[in-house]
Amino acid sequence: MLVIAAPGQGAQTPGFLAPWLEFPGVADRLGAWSDLVGCDLIKAGTVGTADEIRDTAVAQPLLVAAALAAAGVLGIGPSLTGEEADGRSGRADGPQEPGHRDGHHSGIAAGHSVGELAAGAIAGVLASRDALRLVGVRGRAMAAAAAAEQTSMTAVLGGDEAAVLRSMDAHGLTPANINGGGQIVAAGTAEQLAAFAADPPAGARLMPLQVAGAFHTAHMAPAAEALSAEAATVTVQNPVLTVLSNRDGAPVRTGADWLERICGQVSAPVRWDSCMATMSSLGATAFLELPPAGTLVGLARRALPGIQLLAVKTPGDLDAARAMLAEHDLHSDSHAPEWRLLVAPLGGTFRSAAAPEGPGVSVVSGAELGRVEMRGDSHLVTAGFPATIIEWLVEDGDPVSPGQPIVRLDPANHPATSEGH
Repeated sequence: MLVIAAPGQGAQTPGFLAPWLEFPGVADRLGAWSDLVGCDLIKAGTVGTADEIRDTAVAQPLLVAAALAAAGVLGIGPSLTGEEADGRSGRADGPQEPGHRDGHHSGIAAGHSVGELAAGAIAGVLASRDALRLVGVRGRAMAAAAAAEQTSMTAVLGGDEAAVLRSMDAHGLTPANINGGGQIVAAGTAEQLAAFAADPPAGARLMPLQVAGAFHTAHMAPAAEALSAEAATVTVQNPVLTVLSNRDGAPVRTGADWLERICGQVSAPVRWDSCMATMSSLGATAFLELPPAGTLVGLARRALPGIQLLAVKTPGDLDAARAMLAEHDLHSDSHAPEWRLLVAPLGGTFRSAAAPEGPGVSVVSGAELGRVEMRGDSHLVTAGFPATIIEWLVEDGDPVSPGQPIVRLDPANHPATSEGH
C-alpha cells in the first residue's frame, strides 16, 4: 500500500517552486490560487527569501499549493474525484458527483500539520480551491494569534520520552508535535522555552525552531475559531483514499469528521508518530512525500524500517515517483471516474476556440478549448489531459459563473492519464 504524504511548515526553502512552473497549467493554477489566498505564491516560491517564506501567512498556503501542484503533475489526488486543475487554466476543480462512483482506492493520504489540507484534497474530501481558501484563512489567523504574544517552538531530539514529556509539563510547555523517532517539539512562551533550555531533559538535545509562534497549542485557539467559521462554508465528501488524522493517527471515514478535526488541530498537538503507526498497521509498503520533500521521509526512515521511500524534491524525481505509483497501482481501483468536467475558472463570457472541436473528437493535453472573458481580461480553458469530447455544456457567447461546467470529457486511457491532471 502506498502512502502519499504532504509536509508541514518549515519544509519550505527559497526557490523550491521554480522548476515546477515548467509544467503546463501549473503557473495558471498557482496564479488562481494566489488570488484565493491573498498571496503571490509564484513570487514567494521562486524569489522569496528565507525570511519572507517563513511568514506563517505565506508559508502555509505555499506548502499546500506546492503539494497539490506536484500531485497534479503526477496525476494523483484531485483526478481521483473527477477534479482537474482549477483556476485560470479553466480546468475543473471540485468533486464532480456524476462522474465519481462510491468507493475507496488502495492508498493512504496523510499530511503533517498544514499538510493535512493538501492530504484532504488528494483524498477527495474537498476541492483544491477550498483547501487553498481554508489554508489562506488558517495561515493569516495563526500569524495573528502568534503576534499577540511572544511564543515559539523548540525541537527536542533524543532522551527518554517519558522524561522529556515530564520536563515539558514542569515548564508549562505543550508537546505540540510528537513526530516519532525520538523527536518531540515543545511549544510555549519565550520565557517558558528559555527556562526549559536552561534545564534540559537528560540525554536530550534542544534545537530552537525558526517559527513565529506556539502552533498546535492553546495559544492558537483564536485561529481555530477563525478556521471553523470559514470551514462552515465548505462542501466536503467522504474520502476515496484512506486519510489519516494528526489528532490520533486514526483513519477518517467521513468528510464532516475530517473537517471538524482539521479545525481543532490548529490548537491541538500533532501526533505524527500515531499516523506512522497506523501506516504500519495498514500494511504500508511505500511512502512518497510531495514537495518540498525530505522531512517526512526522514521520520519514516526511522519509524517504518523496510518501507520503500521517495522524497519528490524536484521534477528530476518524477520518473521514480511514476514508477512507484505504477508499482503500487494507486489507480487500479474500479471506482475511478468515468468522465470529467472542465469548469469555468471565473465568471464572464465563454468564447470557444476558433475551430471548436465537436463531440467524439480527441484532444491532446494542453489543447485550448476556449476562454472566459471578463473586464478586458481573459482566461484560457484547456484540457489538462488527453481526452475525447463527450458534449459541450455551453456555447460561444454564453455567460458563465465560476465553477460552471463547460464541457464533459472522456479521459484517454483513464483512470490514469498523462501528467498535468
